[in-house]
Formats: sequence, C-alpha cells, structure tokens
Amino acid sequence: MAADRTDEVLDATARCLARYGVRRTTMDDIAGEMGVSRSAVYQYVHNKEDAVRRLSARLHDRALRRARQAAAGHAPVADRVHEILTAKLDLATGPFADSPHAAELLDEHTRLSGDICRGFTTELLTLLTAVFAESAAPRPDDAAQICLAVLVGLIAADRTELLRPAVDAAVSGLGVPAGGELAATTPVRSRVRG
Repeated sequence: MAADRTDEVLDATARCLARYGVRRTTMDDIAGEMGVSRSAVYQYVHNKEDAVRRLSARLHDRALRRARQAAAGHAPVADRVHEILTAKLDLATGPFADSPHAAELLDEHTRLSGDICRGFTTELLTLLTAVFAESAAPRPDDAAQICLAVLVGLIAADRTELLRPAVDAAVSGLGVPAGGELAATTPVRSRVRG
C-alpha cells in the first residue's frame, strides 16, 4: 500500500467489528475486508487493539469537533446546547450503533477504548458548562450534568426525538430565554430548587 490508507484500515475495522465484535475480529479479517495482505495492514496499525483504539478515537474526535463548533457559535443557548448533545446522540445512534458490538467502541467501561469515551464525555461536559456559564445560568456545571443525563436517558429509552423539547425545557427552567440571555424578571434560584 503506497499511499497512507489508515482511514481505509479503520473503515475496514469498523465493518469487521460491526459483524464480529472485538474479540472475534482478526487482522486477517481486516485485511480481507480491504482486499490486501495482513502485512500491508500492519503498515498502518500495530495490531487489532491499535486499530480498535484508533477507530474509537476517530469516531469520538469527529463528534467532538462538531460539539466544539456548536459551543463556539453565536446561536441562542438552547440551540448550542442541543447541537452539543446532538453530537453525542449521533455518535451513539449512528450507523455503527446498529451493531450489537457498538458498546465495544462507545462505552466508557470497555477495556480498549473506555478512556477515549470518558475523555469525550468530560469534554462535552466542559463545553456545556461553558455555554451555560456564558448565559449566567446558576450552577452551570449542574445544568451540564443534567442535560447530559437527560440525553443518556433518552437514548436508553429509545426516545431521542424528545431531545429538542427536553433541552428547551431545561434551558427555560434555568431562566434562560430562547434568545440566550438570562431572564431578569424571574428569580432563578427559586425556580431551580422548586
């Protein structure tokens, strides 16, 4: 393989993992999926574990770039929060997620890529917290945790179509109007604590 074909190796790894999972996928499977020899694949990855980690990192990095763009934008708070969460949602419900083996790449508790997943979640929380802090929302770190927990719950319940109304309700509950500025007429602390 003359040119850098790392992306092709990772694409082939993704297809193999979707079918067989990490434990059953071999370097021969990846090579066969690409139509090259196993030694050719070793020019781009050290072993199967390296291929899995690189694939997980690529998936998470793409989602994180999208989340960072949303956080840095000038849209209203609810829109930015929604887009940050949608980056995680699309990662969790994307094409690979249909595989029974998706958790091996996307779960924080897996041996091979759990640290990548945890780093992604930490960065999302940082982005969400910053967006809430910019709007002067009280306890922006708690608001970020709540929004992420709601998303995880919606994914688990297979009710992801409710993400937008859930974000709108959370942002409104903090007293942040659709335009993004903190509502001056409502005492925020009493609304948050009930």
